[in-house]
Amino acid sequence: MSTTSLPTPDHAAELRSAMLAAGFTADGLLDLLGAPAYAALARSETVPALRATRGGGDGPLATLVRLFLLQQPVPYGHAAAAMPVGAALADGWLRREDAADGEGTVHATVDVRPYGGPDGEDWFIVSDLGCAVGGAGGIGSREEGVVLGVGGASTTLAGITVRTPVGSALDVGTGSGIQALHATRHATRVTATDVNPRALGFTRLTLALSGAPEAELLTGSLFEPVGDATYDLIVSNPPFVISPGARLTYRDGGMGGDDLCRTLVQEAGARLNPGGYAQFLGNWQHVEGEDWHDRLRSWVPRGCDAWIVQRDVQDVTQYAELWLRDAGDHRTDPAEYARRYEEWLDEFEARKTKSIGFGWITLRRTDAAEPSIVVEEWPHTVEQPLGEAVLAHFARQDYLREHDDAALLEARFVLVEEVVQEQVGAPGAEDPEHVVLRQNRGMRRATKVDTVGAGFAGVCDGSLSAGRILDAIAQLMQEDPVVLRDRTPGAIRLLVEQGFLEPVAGPGREPAP
Repeated sequence: MSTTSLPTPDHAAELRSAMLAAGFTADGLLDLLGAPAYAALARSETVPALRATRGGGDGPLATLVRLFLLQQPVPYGHAAAAMPVGAALADGWLRREDAADGEGTVHATVDVRPYGGPDGEDWFIVSDLGCAVGGAGGIGSREEGVVLGVGGASTTLAGITVRTPVGSALDVGTGSGIQALHATRHATRVTATDVNPRALGFTRLTLALSGAPEAELLTGSLFEPVGDATYDLIVSNPPFVISPGARLTYRDGGMGGDDLCRTLVQEAGARLNPGGYAQFLGNWQHVEGEDWHDRLRSWVPRGCDAWIVQRDVQDVTQYAELWLRDAGDHRTDPAEYARRYEEWLDEFEARKTKSIGFGWITLRRTDAAEPSIVVEEWPHTVEQPLGEAVLAHFARQDYLREHDDAALLEARFVLVEEVVQEQVGAPGAEDPEHVVLRQNRGMRRATKVDTVGAGFAGVCDGSLSAGRILDAIAQLMQEDPVVLRDRTPGAIRLLVEQGFLEPVAGPGREPAP
C-alpha cells in the first residue's frame, strides 16, 4: 500500500479561491484545452493537453493544469503567480526542487481534477498522482492502496442516485469521496467509510477543496464501521471486480466470486430507515445451469423493493483482459502476463462462470406485504441523471401494487410526453407488422404493442377511464368488449410499469403517484 503522506486541508479555502480565480474549473478546462484535448483526457491521453499548455501560455490556468492535472513540474515563479505557493508547500500539496542556477521547480503531490456539480458547483476531486484522468487503458498502477479519482463508474452512480433531501447518507467504500461530496448537497449528515485509511484522507481533501461540509469518516470494511446505525440513503461504488485474490484494494473485493456485492446488498436492508434507498454498482457471475435473474433476486433482503438493471455482459476472456490492462499487466513480461491471465481463467472455470454482468442495484425499504423485485437487462443508451427516473419507477410499483385489474380499468391515464410511435412493416403494406412505442427521455425504453395497445395509448389523455376506452375500441374492431376488458389489463400494467402511461387522479380520489 502506498505510504506517501497526504496534504493537510488547513489552507484549502485559500487554495480553492486561487483555483477559481484562475478559472481552474470544468468549464475553464474546456475553454483552455478545446473539446478534442479535453475529451482525450477521459481516454488517458494527455499529449493534446500538454501541447495546449506548453510554455505557460494562458498564465495561472495553464500552470494549474500542468501542475495538478498533468503532473508536470512548473517553475516556482509560475506557481507563485497562480496560487498561494507558500501555504501549498507548507500543507503538502506541493514539493519544491531547488536549482543552483535559478528558483527551481515545484511538483504536485496529488492529483486535483475540476469537477462540475449537478447544479453548476465548482468542485475538485483529489486522488493519487496519475489517477485523475482515466479511460480504457487503465491507470496502469499495481500499488495495492492507490486511490482513484473520477471515472465512468463513479459518475454513473452519481447520476442514478436519488437526490431527495434526507437526514442521513452513507457512502460505503468512498475512495476519493465523489459520492460523499454529492451527498453533502441534500443530506444533513454524511458518513463515509473505506477499508483504506488513505481513501478517507483523500475524501477529507476533496470535501475541503470543494468548499463542502465535513463528513464523518470511518475506517473499516462494508458496514462494520457504522455498527447498528441506519440511514435514509446508502450509496456504494464498491471494489466489485471478480478476480483471483484481493490484489488491488481500489477494485478487488477480496471475497470469492461476487460475494462482496452479494454481501453488500444483503446487509444493506437492515441499515435503511423506512422508505430509504440503497444504490450500488456491481458485478455478478453468470454461472452454468443458473438463471442470472434468479441469482440476483436471491440477493434482495427482506423488506425491500428492488430494481436491478444489467447494463453489460462480458465473457470471461474479455473480462480478464479488461482488468489485466487496468493494472498495467499488459505492459509486463509476456510470460508473466500469460501466467496472470491463466489465473483468472482458472478462477472462472472453478466457479463455472461463463460471463460477468455489470449494472445498477437499487433497494428501497418498504413495509409492503409483497415487495416488488424487478430484474432486467437494458444495455441501451439512457439519459443521465436518472435519479428522478428511479423515484418514478418505485412510485409506479406502489401504484400497481395498490390497483388490481378491476381498479386499472376504472383508472384514467395519460400518455407520457416525449413518447413517439413507430410502425414497422414491409413497404406498401396496408397494416404494419408491429408498432413500437419509444421514450426519448430517462431510460429511453421501447416496447412492442399490438393494434389495441397502440390505439389505447394514443387516446389516453386523462378524460376517459381505461375501461371506457377499451369499450370504444371493441366497438370499432367489432370485438366482444368483455373479452377485450379481460385480456388487456396486463398490457396496461406493463405500459404503466415501464413509464409510458401515467395515472391521473379521479374524482374524489387522492392524486396518483
